[in-house]
Amino acid sequence: MTLFSAPDEPASHRTRIVLAEKDVEIEIVSVTPGRFPEDLLDLNPDHSLPTLVDRDLVLYDSRIIIEYLDERFPHPPLMPVDPVSRAQFRLALHRIERDWYGIASKLDKQPDGPDAPKLRGELRDLIVQTADFVRNKPYFAGDELSLVDVTIAPLLWRLPRWRIDLPKESTPLLKYANLLFSRPAFRMSLSPQEREMRIA
Repeated sequence: MTLFSAPDEPASHRTRIVLAEKDVEIEIVSVTPGRFPEDLLDLNPDHSLPTLVDRDLVLYDSRIIIEYLDERFPHPPLMPVDPVSRAQFRLALHRIERDWYGIASKLDKQPDGPDAPKLRGELRDLIVQTADFVRNKPYFAGDELSLVDVTIAPLLWRLPRWRIDLPKESTPLLKYANLLFSRPAFRMSLSPQEREMRIA
């Protein structure tokens, strides 16, 4: 298996977290967006990252990749067993990808643009609204790590980069972030560029 991964983009980061949590042996090829190697251009018509190659299978959407990895390597499971909870978690993933990741992408493209302050406020508010889901449970609405947590973690890690401070009353969120960041798999998933995001 080979993963073509951007070293500093949340979508690639969450894929690397899943691989580390599953302890999958894989070759990770770091690719700068816009400078794709020729073999990746041939494999992926979307010319996007991350891209997973597993024998004859090529996947190039991070959501599809992480769900495939969770099914292909079932231990530890990263989605609930019962259909209702799975559907609720998939809906949460959809909203986070659409709203949080959408804003994050705009901030990465124009960190000092005229809309940046408004975008920072919107992303901060969306994250703060998550506090209720982690107030009484260690992870997002549950006792075990899930694909929702794996999707949130890269964004929480990047808050200093985007100059976003969580309010002081967000103690449950700060505790939740520290729990995610302390996991060995999360530490293993970090690229050198991502480690530098948290160097004071």
